[in-house]
Amino acid sequence: MAHRLTRSIVPALLVLAAAPAFAQDAPPAAPPGVAPAPEAAAPEAPPAARELTSAEIVAFNKALTDFSAAQAAQQKGDNQGAVARYDAALPAIRTAVEADPSKIDNVNFLANALYADAAAYGVLGQMDKVIPLYEESLPHWRTIVAAKPEDAASRAILAGILVQIGNLKLGVQDRSGARPYYAEALALSRKAVADAPADNVAKNLLLSALIGAGQTSTEEGMLEEALAMGKAMMADGTIDASNRPTVEAMTQSAG
Repeated sequence: MAHRLTRSIVPALLVLAAAPAFAQDAPPAAPPGVAPAPEAAAPEAPPAARELTSAEIVAFNKALTDFSAAQAAQQKGDNQGAVARYDAALPAIRTAVEADPSKIDNVNFLANALYADAAAYGVLGQMDKVIPLYEESLPHWRTIVAAKPEDAASRAILAGILVQIGNLKLGVQDRSGARPYYAEALALSRKAVADAPADNVAKNLLLSALIGAGQTSTEEGMLEEALAMGKAMMADGTIDASNRPTVEAMTQSAG
């Protein structure tokens, strides 16, 4: 009996990023007689796409079942059960994406599975599991956002993951490591607010990115922008619970 590769459209699950804690504190010519250095080799072409084997198709279809069971467990608050099923599903989904990275549905499936697995581990307090999953998911979310630039939900998830990774790096005083994550998140969240100025989720994500970027970037004025935005959002009641303590601390620090 031929095995059928089923197609799944997986809804993205948006988890808001917590705000970062506010910290107070052309080559030259070779000289005569010296042979010029050889030119760098051209990057290797990506491997050609291939079809999944029958065994891989069976494993992929089982991964669909595991993913659905994981989502059901997560929605019931059984995060331990959820991570077990997500972890069981991931190898087959990774194989499908490695076999043909151009299949955007499979890339989307993998990005969502990694993201949801990280969210469940986060609820369990196992941050040592969360960050590797987030970091693995980043190139896949970037691929999705590039392929679907008007997909606001995917753009928000990508920005949120970037802020979370930046926060963890900033939490251990790795400002240079945090900087590119905040910078990328800032560009994405500015676009989100420009597209939907009344979207409170987008505004809170922008505020988080501004607070982080203001502590790691050499660009002037971002913390001031974050403080002004945060005060306005506290005044109109749109600030979320994760951003409020940080803006309150910034307000006290500013006097």
